[in-house]
Amino acid sequence: MDCETSVPVIFDNYLKPETIAMFETTGVMSKIELEARNEVKWETYTKKIQIEARVLGDLAMNHIIPVATQYQTDLIDNVYKMKELYPDDKWKKLCCRNLELIEEIADRVGFIKEHVDAMIEARKVANKIEDEREKAINYHDNIAPMLDEIRYHIDKLELIVDNQMWTLPKYRELLFIR
Repeated sequence: MDCETSVPVIFDNYLKPETIAMFETTGVMSKIELEARNEVKWETYTKKIQIEARVLGDLAMNHIIPVATQYQTDLIDNVYKMKELYPDDKWKKLCCRNLELIEEIADRVGFIKEHVDAMIEARKVANKIEDEREKAINYHDNIAPMLDEIRYHIDKLELIVDNQMWTLPKYRELLFIR
């Protein structure tokens, strides 16, 4: 038997005939009360993912990308200055890591921008769904995975960007905050 991982689908267990019968025979809740509770659970699940998506999108676009782009600009400036100081073979050797980082930052920033935009569009589609269960399932299946993908690239940028420039606490710093 497969283990269900979709939270909105797991809530369906509250509405199985045997579950309803158990709640009704013990006088805890009626079928109507269980259905109402599930509506609230689905809505709450959706709201949590909506908030996470909004916050992640805001952080990505207004904090992460500007800082990463500024660091990239500093690297580019360094490469140009090294090119002026050293002969061709020497500056290329000295700047090879910076050139790799410049490209990696560009790739990750591009991915983040593209996927934040896609996530916003996916939320617009999901928000038009009237049925709370279907909306919650849509958020689980389509939007929650985008959060993980975007976060992966943000985490990689966190490892690249200079500590002095990074405006948010880094994971390793969170371990020592009291």
